Amino acid sequence: MRSTLKFLGSIKLALALFILLASASALGTLIPQQRTPGEYRARFGASAALVTGLRLDRLYRSPGYLALLVLFGANLSVCGLTRLSPKLKRTFGRDAGLDAASIGALKLRDAFVGKGGLDGTAAAARRELETRRYRVLGLFGADIVHLGILIILAGGIVSGLGKSASDIALVVGETAPIPGRSAVLRLDAFDTEYYPGGGVKDWTSTVTVIEKGIPFASRKIEVNHPLNWKGILLYQLSYGWDWEKPEVGLRIRKKSDPAFLKRVVLGPGRTAEAGDGTIVSAPRFVPDLVIGDDGRAGTRSAEPNNPAILIEGRKDGNVVYSGWVFARYPEVTHVRPKGATDLVFELESYSAPQFSVLQASRDPGAALIWLGSAILLAGLFLSFYWPAREVRIALEARTDGTVSIATGGFAPKGREDFEREFADIAAALRRVP
Repeated sequence: MRSTLKFLGSIKLALALFILLASASALGTLIPQQRTPGEYRARFGASAALVTGLRLDRLYRSPGYLALLVLFGANLSVCGLTRLSPKLKRTFGRDAGLDAASIGALKLRDAFVGKGGLDGTAAAARRELETRRYRVLGLFGADIVHLGILIILAGGIVSGLGKSASDIALVVGETAPIPGRSAVLRLDAFDTEYYPGGGVKDWTSTVTVIEKGIPFASRKIEVNHPLNWKGILLYQLSYGWDWEKPEVGLRIRKKSDPAFLKRVVLGPGRTAEAGDGTIVSAPRFVPDLVIGDDGRAGTRSAEPNNPAILIEGRKDGNVVYSGWVFARYPEVTHVRPKGATDLVFELESYSAPQFSVLQASRDPGAALIWLGSAILLAGLFLSFYWPAREVRIALEARTDGTVSIATGGFAPKGREDFEREFADIAAALRRVP
């Protein structure tokens, strides 16, 4: 048992665990966490299977990382308790070693005979130490730091086991349930702010939280400015377009009649008469068209980098022609079968409802982490601004009414200042009448 405790409390183990945790945390920073398999394949290629197989995509929730946290916490606990027990005995218990001989072993010491009585000298010593702010708190600064770190580690473990995050995509006017709560979220407005060069500067979602049919809170959510609703943090994550519900504008001309021009607007379930007796519709729109190896049309991204629309012309209920129409490359548009129509189509405009992507995050360990951080800062404050200084004073009454005074002390920090202060304390005791 002793060997196990000695191993758990060793400095070597603490250093090894610290290096492992730091390395794992750096790896978790380099590898984006909790992304889709497609994103990992695009980023790491053939190594994506290794990333997901070793759970590096969820590193902070992996059993290995949590085991390191638990072991590091055990190391700090054993080390802290080993150091704390003697301090408590020396501070609050009776110090059997407090006598002139033990004080004489200290590097900083003094011994002399005081003129005052035993009670008067003891009262003067107590008053002198209290005036100079000698308290027990400074002695426990490092232990308070250890306690803060332990609470932070506990918060990290709780977060790793219970943290959850899910995305909510909303078009203006839509509602969606808030995960883990009985409320729903409604998107009232969504705005995108751009830099002069065209890049996105900020996204802002104006939302309302509705619980049991009653609107409770309306807030603006921006990047790095989330909404906290009963422990659920709602972050502004990204934005996009609902290309399943596009509205496109077509310009229709005739090869045989250069003066002919007709504009129509199409969308889901909408058709228009094309001008040659056919009814034109747009069954599919893709924002960034790409033709795959299998010859099928797909989209590379949700950004409108290469917008295209598939049109169909029907007559008497039958498809008489179809083809892709490109917004940026109108010259490559081909309607098949060739010669089925005299019409030429151009994609003039396109738009889609914009949606906001919010992330609902729940972190049950956040409160513990904040509490631990506050305690850690308090411990650092005590350690650096109220460093431990110890003065030991042994008094012994003499037969002639005087008192033998043996005093000694030590301080791990600010030793020169402490030596001057120690000399002042000894001088004050000499002056006791």
